[in-house]
Amino acid sequence: MRDVAIIGVGAHPAGKFEDKRLKDLGREAVWKALGDAGVGAADVQVAYFGNSLGGLLTGQEGIRGQVVLQESGLGGIPVVNVENACASGATALRGAWLEVASGNADMALAVGAEKMFVGDTAKSISALAADSEIELSQMGMQFSAAYAIHPKTNLKGKMKEYGWTPADFAKVVVKNSHNGSLNPYAQHRKPLAEEDVLTSRMIADPLTLYMCSSIADGAAAAIVCPAEDAKRYTDKPPVRIGAIALTSGQYRLAGDTKPDMVAMTAGLAYEAAGVGPEDVDIAEVHDAMAPAELLIYERLGFCGPGEGPRLIDDGVTTIGGRRPVNPSGGLVARGHPVGATGLLQVAELVWQLRGEAGDRQAGNNPKVALTHNQGGLLLGMDSAACTVSILLR
Repeated sequence: MRDVAIIGVGAHPAGKFEDKRLKDLGREAVWKALGDAGVGAADVQVAYFGNSLGGLLTGQEGIRGQVVLQESGLGGIPVVNVENACASGATALRGAWLEVASGNADMALAVGAEKMFVGDTAKSISALAADSEIELSQMGMQFSAAYAIHPKTNLKGKMKEYGWTPADFAKVVVKNSHNGSLNPYAQHRKPLAEEDVLTSRMIADPLTLYMCSSIADGAAAAIVCPAEDAKRYTDKPPVRIGAIALTSGQYRLAGDTKPDMVAMTAGLAYEAAGVGPEDVDIAEVHDAMAPAELLIYERLGFCGPGEGPRLIDDGVTTIGGRRPVNPSGGLVARGHPVGATGLLQVAELVWQLRGEAGDRQAGNNPKVALTHNQGGLLLGMDSAACTVSILLR
């Protein structure tokens, strides 16, 4: 397997863009990535297109990648459509990475795009619910409720076990909303105070409105090539892909002892990249609901059980800290265009590793970066898909 580098990234901001189609969002991200890499559309040999909800929300089925990429000037190449819930974008990058690592292609494109504002919010929420096993969606199970009662998150149970309070959850939002206020690609650019978060409307106890990520339109793209060829195309520092681990959920009964899905996926990524949690300098994680970030800290090995709030209190995971987490603002502030989220995380960390993140640039000169995202919900109450990627400078 060859070493692979990301030589270009691009993004369309997350937000509400009623006048734009899925192809408009994707085209902007693709052309920004091509420009960043210093290559043309004709240089791309294969493309992977991540999208989760386009069939339900736009009516376009089956050939979404081909439709979007022809608008971007890419045709006549293999286009692989990837639909993998919130992990769609990251799974698309995995496909592009493996094409180049295997020697099957010398330049590949990964795109993630989602159009969620279609003039009917109820339709968008219903489409999101369909990213869970059908029996759950037919019961009306929404992801905010799932996070509140999910046996792996069990927020009320964690509050009792760890002594966590809603104020601890609000700390995540305060941190991430500050970061999002500095990010021109973020949907929500207003920093929030703890009181704002705690007094916002209750959605699913103990989750308030500002603790929940929002629907969004958006897109992101990445260009990959063999690491040894990166300097041929760009003077920007190449960012190597150390690993991309992808797992699916397992059915879990009461008292199940199977390893936690996030911890298992992270373990695979750490082993493949030859690093450990202590080596990670910066991370983007899937804070679809703010308390999840605290639990993800544990499962990625950043802290012990229940210690997540202390990382924020001590400034460890802030932009100026030893290990910034969600410098983009995360899903809570940047927004969550489902199929694009994984690649928006990657774009952010490429900018951070290059020192190009502007006002939100991490102050710890990061060299090892980690992305985590997961999505979908199975009847066994595991997420359907989980990815952890390691990027290296």
